[in-house]
Amino acid sequence: MSDKVILTCTVCLSRNYSTARKKKTSSERLELKKYCPRCNQHTIHKETK
Repeated sequence: MSDKVILTCTVCLSRNYSTARKKKTSSERLELKKYCPRCNQHTIHKETK
């Protein structure tokens, strides 16, 4: 069973990506380095509720 999560840029706080993750296997919040079109660079994106 997987949940939908939204990834938010840590620099400009725009919500750019949505993905799914398994709740049983990962307990901490997801952090990925992805491209932000608003910042025009690769930044860390964190999971929001």
